[in-house]
Amino acid sequence: MRAGFRVKFLHGFLAAVMAASSALASVPPDLPHAAAYQAFDHYIQLTEQRVSRELAPGGAFLNVDALNKGDRDAAYAKLRGGEVRIEALVTLDRGEKIACPGCMIQHWVGIVFIPSATLQQTLTLLQDYDHHAEIFAPDVMRAKILSHDGDDFAVFMRFHRAMVITVVLDTEHRIHYQRIDATHAASRAVSTRVQEVEHAGAANERVLAEGKDNGYLWRINNYWRFLQRDGGTYVQCEAVSVSRDIPTGFAWLVAPFAESVPRDSLRFTLEAARKHLSAERNPAGNHSE
Repeated sequence: MRAGFRVKFLHGFLAAVMAASSALASVPPDLPHAAAYQAFDHYIQLTEQRVSRELAPGGAFLNVDALNKGDRDAAYAKLRGGEVRIEALVTLDRGEKIACPGCMIQHWVGIVFIPSATLQQTLTLLQDYDHHAEIFAPDVMRAKILSHDGDDFAVFMRFHRAMVITVVLDTEHRIHYQRIDATHAASRAVSTRVQEVEHAGAANERVLAEGKDNGYLWRINNYWRFLQRDGGTYVQCEAVSVSRDIPTGFAWLVAPFAESVPRDSLRFTLEAARKHLSAERNPAGNHSE
């Protein structure tokens, strides 16, 4: 009886999730994009002020560096042991939450340790955008460098994410790398175009105009940091994105999924980078990943 009830409940829950997701996709985003962009720009301005302080000499270069010594040492030990550390962040304006009417800001930070990888090897991997569709498949379907001048890149990427519903996005990014010293580097990636792709890969594929999409993602910034130490390289990525808010009535059901997508995507990206670098150093496959 109990097992049968659990099966029926699971089937009912999945049906409700699919129905809610379908309904969510059918509800047009009731939001002037300008309002979302204004809120996001303010959030980013304050976030980047904190990032600049952390990149300065004496700053907490990695997120875990802000912990007390005991917790910091334990966090570094777990990272060296293979843990991927993911945390939600929030930027406040003088102690108050930044309002985003009709929109939702997601802010996550993740850290991974890649044993034996040098800073240069890690940067080379991340800057090999023409091969990101291979390195970060299936999340990245297509990728190519649009322009490259020294430490500056313009990049196109087609992202794919399937979780009850499938979302495909064509995006362009402006990326700047900063070599701080022999063991520290950072980068800032800003989306300059995000457009949803309908019927991706089919004959009737089309890119939806801004403001005519479902609002799954409107903008995203990524802030990377790289630290070579302890026989490898620590890689940190901080991702800040804005999307449409969840319509009233669906929040209890859809919110956990909406929150998990950027978190899981960040985890996948860090794990894929570690796996790829490990495979490059051990082409015979005799590594511990």
